[in-house]
Amino acid sequence: MVTNLSEKNSLVSVWMRELRDVTIQADRARFRKNIERIGQVAAYEISKKLVFTQVQVQTPLAAVLCNVLAVQPVLATILRAGLPLHQGLLSWFEEADSAFVGAYRKHTTGNSFVVEQGYLACPDLTARPLILADPMLASGASMVQTLTALLENGTPSHLHVVSVVASPEGIEAVLQSFPEVHIWVGAIDTALNAAQYIVPGLGDAGDLCFGEKKQH
Repeated sequence: MVTNLSEKNSLVSVWMRELRDVTIQADRARFRKNIERIGQVAAYEISKKLVFTQVQVQTPLAAVLCNVLAVQPVLATILRAGLPLHQGLLSWFEEADSAFVGAYRKHTTGNSFVVEQGYLACPDLTARPLILADPMLASGASMVQTLTALLENGTPSHLHVVSVVASPEGIEAVLQSFPEVHIWVGAIDTALNAAQYIVPGLGDAGDLCFGEKKQH
């Protein structure tokens, strides 16, 4: 299942415009904040899909039953570009656990690349909702490889993927490997170019958040 958060007019569309605009992207703090905001919206929408239970709460006047999350989710992200999106999710799922994966494109020849994955820190995922955040869902290779690695730590009750921009090819790749995943995205763009970057996209999210890196 796929939910496009900007399919209907909302503030997500405003933030997406700012994220794409090269005249605004130079404001690094604003770029990170807009990604964080999209994470917050996604967290609210995802919360509607989770399991709740009732607890009794004592107010100054009487006891009342309130709905609370039955199980806290695990919020996973791919370093480094996913950190602001992860922070947006974490600011709403305040009691969630977190998982972190180090993965990046290692370019070989021409427009070819392989996904290099190293660092991984993850709690037990058994019977817990897993929410994986990465701002760009391009070819889907990083997302599929990361989900595969994370699921070695247990079988979640639900799988959610959150991205800022996705391509149709990336969405298809994830759903082919994990048909049970619910994908939440700020916008779906038209295609990938020859180098497997999303067009029109918004550029390199990691560099725009944290500065340019040396490519190896």
